[in-house]
Formats: sequence, C-alpha cells, structure tokens
Amino acid sequence: MGQNTKTENRVTDKLSDLTIKKAKSKEKPYKLSDGKGLRLVVNPNGGKWWRFYYQFDDKEKTLSFGTYPEITLSDAREKRNVARKMIANGIDPGAARKEEKAVRLNTFENVAREWHRKHLSEWTPGHAHTMIRWLELNIFPTLGGKSIKDISPVQILGALRIIEQRGL
Repeated sequence: MGQNTKTENRVTDKLSDLTIKKAKSKEKPYKLSDGKGLRLVVNPNGGKWWRFYYQFDDKEKTLSFGTYPEITLSDAREKRNVARKMIANGIDPGAARKEEKAVRLNTFENVAREWHRKHLSEWTPGHAHTMIRWLELNIFPTLGGKSIKDISPVQILGALRIIEQRGL
C-alpha cells in the first residue's frame, strides 16, 4: 500500500520551520523552495514573503500568500494545495482571488459611501452629514454588507418598509 499523506508531503516538501527561522537577509532577495511551486522570498529588509509560482493558460503567474511568521509554513502549504486543486479544476487562483476581492469591495455600503464622497462638493456640510447619517442608521444595517449584485428589489422594499414603520 502507498504511504500516508504526511509521509508523502515530507518527501516532497523541503522547508522546515527551523530553516525558515534561520534564513538571514542578503544584499538581494533570494528564494527558498518548498516544492510544488511554493517558495519563500527573503528580502534584504528581512521580510519573508510566501509566493506560489504556477502556470495557467501557458502563462507564468505568481500568487502571494502573505508573510512569515503570520502565515506559517503549514498555512502556506495548505494555501498552495488549495490553489493547485483550483488549477487542476481549470480555475486560475489569481483571477478567482481578484474576483472575490471585487465582490467584497462592491458592497452596498462601499458604493453608497463612494456616491456620497462624489457629491460632497455639491452639498452643504450639514446636508452631507445628514445624508451619510441617514444611510448609516437606516440602510447600512440591513443592506450595507451585501454585494450590489445580490440585492433584490424585495430586499430594498423590506429596508424601506422598516424606515417607513419608524415614521421617517
């Protein structure tokens, strides 16, 4: 029978926590490879960054996983394995991350605050304050965290009915 997964990982993974802790900065950045595309980049300032190097659609790509020690060796390996599974399923992990970020930034609250900033020069300070406070008190609690694309007319109507019931 085959070896268990932990033993197999030890054979292909090259880095250890001790190796990483002992890695000293040099004049130029250098890479320590863990295998399967995972590398630790040691910068001249002493910072240690996890990078995953991969190919997708015949293009070389890089994905950052964060810094060591905030992202441990085992965390980085787990992220690498998730990314490799995505690639195996025909999904570019870098593109997927960008899409997730866009969805997170495209919440009703973020868009409304951007709209508010855009119109600040057209309003008096009092009106601008009233507008943002009204949104903060009445709309953001129910719709603020939702992605714009996921808000339905029924949800908007529900938020407006709550305001209506409060007599506003």
